[in-house]
Amino acid sequence: MNKLLIISKEKEKYLSLFELSDLPDLEICHDLRKANIILADPPLISGLLNQFKSVEWLQSTFAGIDALIKPSLRQNYSLTNVKGIFGQQISEYVLGYCIQYFRHFSLYAKQQKQKQWVPHHYSSLTDKVMVILGTGSIGCYLANSAKALGFIVHGINRSGIPPKESPFEKVFHISEINEAFKQANVIVSTLPNTEQTNALLNANTLSDCNGGLLFNVGRGEVIDNLGLLQALENGSLSHAFLDVFINEPLSQECPYWHHPNMTITPHIAALSFPEQVFEQFSENYLLWRDGFSLKNLVDFDKGY
Repeated sequence: MNKLLIISKEKEKYLSLFELSDLPDLEICHDLRKANIILADPPLISGLLNQFKSVEWLQSTFAGIDALIKPSLRQNYSLTNVKGIFGQQISEYVLGYCIQYFRHFSLYAKQQKQKQWVPHHYSSLTDKVMVILGTGSIGCYLANSAKALGFIVHGINRSGIPPKESPFEKVFHISEINEAFKQANVIVSTLPNTEQTNALLNANTLSDCNGGLLFNVGRGEVIDNLGLLQALENGSLSHAFLDVFINEPLSQECPYWHHPNMTITPHIAALSFPEQVFEQFSENYLLWRDGFSLKNLVDFDKGY
């Protein structure tokens, strides 16, 4: 009998979902030493991971598994994350703020409080260029959503090769990042945190952004803070919408809080809904039980 341990802020919800499921040869376990399967939020499990002597497979409830990719932590088990469930939420976040920005909705809200009747010229999303860093499931979903609203969408990845059934008009190699940014009205990073992506968005790469908007819905480590502030100061960027940060919660002393050209949100662009996570876990469990390869398997060397 396989033994499942759940460590999550949504534990009670996952337990309810487990009770409603009919997963064979699987029972809930509360003993760290006996569990061979774990369903967990990475930040909650990382400090305990080395105590799990019997774990064979860990299913992350998040897409991001940075907390588990550390040299000090064991890596002799299979780690999977969740994918394919965040595209809709990320699209709502990015496109919602784009519409708000280009149509001046925040300004009209302020004017309403002052009883001001002042119309402002605005621009449509049609034919604006969105450049998405990362052409995986989230990037592709966002690209399709943005195209439906009139954006011309380009992608950037490590190979320069478009993904299967690519929604991108053009895909740039990461070495062409400056050229891609010159054409962008909106830049969106969906990138993971790896050695290659660390501080990728810096004073150099952001210098040719031509007054565009920047969204970071991937990982905070992708942005060099001083480079971002410089780009906003010199007009290379008009506004930055940031949902992820190196340290969370964001320090009270961080200059981002009061910057007039920054919008800060507390890592809420896309949440892990337990029903969707458990559906992926259930599918993976049946594969694992029958000896097949797991889906969304993480490569410890690559970090994603």
